[in-house]
Amino acid sequence: MFGKLKEKWNVNWFQFVLIFTTFALGGSLCAKAGNWLLSYFLAESDILYWIIYIPLISLLWPMCVLLVSIPFGQFRFFVNYLKKIAVKLGLIKP
Repeated sequence: MFGKLKEKWNVNWFQFVLIFTTFALGGSLCAKAGNWLLSYFLAESDILYWIIYIPLISLLWPMCVLLVSIPFGQFRFFVNYLKKIAVKLGLIKP
């Protein structure tokens, strides 16, 4: 599975590890930031918390991943990756 992704993304193993690390740290940062933001307004046990949390995380995730990608040297990869996602979702034209 990892080999197929590496070939699809056309990267070497070192860059592949950096990309996966960026995904992991960016996702974790996004979850922590979303929880931190919402904890000021709502309790985690409140149903409204989860109704707001999911769209908030969806909006925060690209920013967190881009932020984390800078020190790992993967910013260009993630800009292109996010553009492809936006095209597939119909948010931007190809």
